[in-house]
Amino acid sequence: MAMRNPYNYSMPKSALKLKTNLMQNRAKDVQKPQKNTSRSKFDQYMEQKILTARPEDLTLMLYDGLIKFLKQAQMFMEQKNIEKTNNAIIRAQDIINELNITLNMDYEVSKNLRSLYAYMNDRLIDANINKDNNSIEIVLGFAKELRDTWKTAMNHTNNKNG
Repeated sequence: MAMRNPYNYSMPKSALKLKTNLMQNRAKDVQKPQKNTSRSKFDQYMEQKILTARPEDLTLMLYDGLIKFLKQAQMFMEQKNIEKTNNAIIRAQDIINELNITLNMDYEVSKNLRSLYAYMNDRLIDANINKDNNSIEIVLGFAKELRDTWKTAMNHTNNKNG
């Protein structure tokens, strides 16, 4: 039995954007000598990981990225690095927006997720304007809970199918 995925995509727009950026970077790399091949290999690895991932795995990757950028925002805020805090919060908001716009509204859970994503985005706007770590902590709590729930659902579905 396949997992009912409330997200309506085969590949999220952020993954397509990453693929496009990687391809553009590859074209530039061909024109100039390679200095750092490990970065290129990492890019190739990430590209393959994204291109071969199931939609459920892509959603999990987005949740993991959201958590990563929220933690970075907290760290940069503690360091009083306003620019890096801002950038990390914006990256987290981009992921929330990606999750939101790809929702399949045919499912009831999607309506609830849409409201939650709007709330999380509002908290991040407050965090960015007021440099409020508490707002980031609230969003981080939701992000971890969503990621853990998603992972549990994936494991449950995989165990039924396996």
